[in-house]
Amino acid sequence: MLASIGALAWSMPGVALAQDAAQATAPVVEEEATVSDIVVTGSARAQRRFDVSYAVNLLGQEEVQKIAPKNLADLLGTVPGIQVEATGGEVQNITRVRGIPTDRGYLIFQQDGLPLYHEIDGVFFNSGDGMNRFDLMSERIEVVRGGPAPIYASSAAAIANIITVTGTQESRGKAQITLGDTGLYRLDAVQSGPLGENTYYAIGGFLRQHDGYRDAGFPNDKGGQIRANLKHDLDNGFVKLSMQYTNDHNLFYLPIPVADPRNPSVSLDSLIDYHTGTLNSPSLRNVNLKYRDGAGVTQSLNRDLADGRHMRFFNVGLQYEGDFDGWRVSAKGGFTKGKSSFDAFYSTTNPTGATAFAASYLTAARTAFGPNVSRIGYAIAGTNGATPYDPAESLGLVMSGQYRVSESEFYSGQADLSVTRKFETGFGSHDVRVGVYGSAYGNTLFQVYQDMLIEVKSRPRTLDLLAYSATGAVLGSVTQNGVLRYTTTLNQGEADAKMIAIYANDTWEITQGLRVDGGIRKEWYDYEGFSLLSTSADLGDPTTLADNATRAFSGAIVSRTLKPSATNWTLGVNYDFTGNLGAYGRVSNLEVPPQMGVVSNPAPTIIKTKARQYELGVKASFGMANLYVTGFYTKFDPFNASFIAFNPVTGRNDQAVPFIGEAIVKGVEVDGRINPVRWFELAGSITYSDPQYRNLENSSGADPSAVNGNQIIREPKFFGNIRPSVRFPVGDGQLEVVGRYEWMGRRYVDLFNQTELPGFETIGASASLTQGRWRFQVVGDNLTNAKGLTEGNPRTDQLAGQGSSEAIYGRPVFGRNFRFIVSMSW
Repeated sequence: MLASIGALAWSMPGVALAQDAAQATAPVVEEEATVSDIVVTGSARAQRRFDVSYAVNLLGQEEVQKIAPKNLADLLGTVPGIQVEATGGEVQNITRVRGIPTDRGYLIFQQDGLPLYHEIDGVFFNSGDGMNRFDLMSERIEVVRGGPAPIYASSAAAIANIITVTGTQESRGKAQITLGDTGLYRLDAVQSGPLGENTYYAIGGFLRQHDGYRDAGFPNDKGGQIRANLKHDLDNGFVKLSMQYTNDHNLFYLPIPVADPRNPSVSLDSLIDYHTGTLNSPSLRNVNLKYRDGAGVTQSLNRDLADGRHMRFFNVGLQYEGDFDGWRVSAKGGFTKGKSSFDAFYSTTNPTGATAFAASYLTAARTAFGPNVSRIGYAIAGTNGATPYDPAESLGLVMSGQYRVSESEFYSGQADLSVTRKFETGFGSHDVRVGVYGSAYGNTLFQVYQDMLIEVKSRPRTLDLLAYSATGAVLGSVTQNGVLRYTTTLNQGEADAKMIAIYANDTWEITQGLRVDGGIRKEWYDYEGFSLLSTSADLGDPTTLADNATRAFSGAIVSRTLKPSATNWTLGVNYDFTGNLGAYGRVSNLEVPPQMGVVSNPAPTIIKTKARQYELGVKASFGMANLYVTGFYTKFDPFNASFIAFNPVTGRNDQAVPFIGEAIVKGVEVDGRINPVRWFELAGSITYSDPQYRNLENSSGADPSAVNGNQIIREPKFFGNIRPSVRFPVGDGQLEVVGRYEWMGRRYVDLFNQTELPGFETIGASASLTQGRWRFQVVGDNLTNAKGLTEGNPRTDQLAGQGSSEAIYGRPVFGRNFRFIVSMSW
């Protein structure tokens, strides 16, 4: 999605725009600072990046167009300390901050200083890249890691604040078209300017259709969004009204098998192409799911995999800032209402030998269809044996996967009111910010999962497993229209929440260059909800085994309430030796209470996660070069490393493996840029860490001593990127060539570090020509078609690995692809 970011940086002269766009609270900054240096996230007032006592990166339009990322996670992966797995598609990818072992890493997304949805995760959607999409209406992203993040957002180890374009006195606009060799067609546009006296507007968005990096036989991404705002300047401040509408479909890429589990040295590339193959298929465009409702009536649900993750929501926001004789008042509020529909085909178990798989059902088939069953055979699903299937077409392998459906309607209202005042004392000055934040939010929940039998090929056909007599007559079916087991998971519920937080932060400048910064945030939550309980049921169709153990609502309802709280705090000290060289240290405490979903879950795990973060940093900024080096140490205690593994016998995630203990992550992140001459620049980031499990305990017989000290699942010790660029004058314009070299270190798929995800490197490049108002860019990703696996197969890997020293099942990086981008500014 993000490859289409255009050339025009929407940074306007002066600091006022940065103030209007997000949490800025004062116009006074160092005279030499430019808007591209100004930080407004996690700070009481707008400051230079160099002056803040925490790690922060700014990614503006100009920087984004040089990086030319494929999606938002890919962009965030250029920031030090943030490890990403950007292989899941355009949205809802994996981000981990400084080794925090969750799929989001407690990275909280904001838009102009407020979240679109209060919690980090909803029901099969997240409030990160699941709801936020970078386009020309995004002026820049500010990413704060650690530091004061727990004070300025709930459950935040880091904040990614997307600051939108705001109109000014100057009319500006831009239109951009992106075409890709993966069937990508995208249009972006933005326009801003004055609208009457002291009133300004901005409006922009995108429309896009994309066949996809993995060819499913139908478009993977289709939809778009529009955002707009109106701003009116007052005598002492401004007021701004904003809106957003997003309606977007995105297909989810799940792991694929890449080697034969019977002999891991045998590649499956001839069946499922490593770079473009997928288990998503047109055969899954009309899937029928069956379950029994609470009244005992069998329900059928028809779903289309091409709908993918269908996110649609509307958000409206209102922001006010005013200065009352040095008392700066900031008030902002927003309300989001929407719906998420989710269809995806999940990887579950490894491919298996077709003969043994069929034979395992012979006894059950004879019991159900009579003793005349002599053999079990395969056919293309729905043909009742008229089209036999020979597993030799797939090296004698078959496999199962799980079709998952999730529906959720959600709402989230949030508001923040703060007052900032600077006090001069006899011993330095205090810049104090005091605020209150509140949110009311909730969602409904409906989930159905069922298992499908497929061939081992890209875009696989679904298969039926039939019971034959000695004469070749079909006596019954183990499956039904490709369904191996009808609904194995069935959930329904609803949850609502209210929360309120008070916070305060004081920046005490003792002497010039020496500052002490401290803050505290106290949060109270009130959850209430219910869940419908389910049980096993036989739907009673005598012709198939597929409905013998289907989930059914029992008619029982469990209601729950929960009132957790959290206390977060931070304390830091900063000393600038000169205006170009400084150092800082900080300690922060983050508490993450149980999320709202525990009251709509029939069997919730209720635990409060605690993280203590320590940081030491040095910073240098000397015009042509800057360097930021931060050492960090994070301790989670208690850390819940428990998981529920997929059971191939029942088709359910019902094998609980509880591990409770600590996670310890220590490391260093380096972020720098050097521009020795006008025509050359080198930028990049490097992260080295040692993520370990410590002091784990297990209550079900597993040996934690073999886990303690191991590398945390799916986390590397070493990753980073280097981005050189050169510029040449071409006539009246300029040609810029940018490279991008990235590497990811070795990881493991399991707690015991038995199966390795090998390290890998990729190379990308872009060339852009700017001529007047026009800009032309060609972008190439993974130019060498390098191979690299992410994720593994999380449904089954975490305890025993994959039975091989190197992973044979995972989500590969995308293959070589190209995009062409043309834009015009006015």
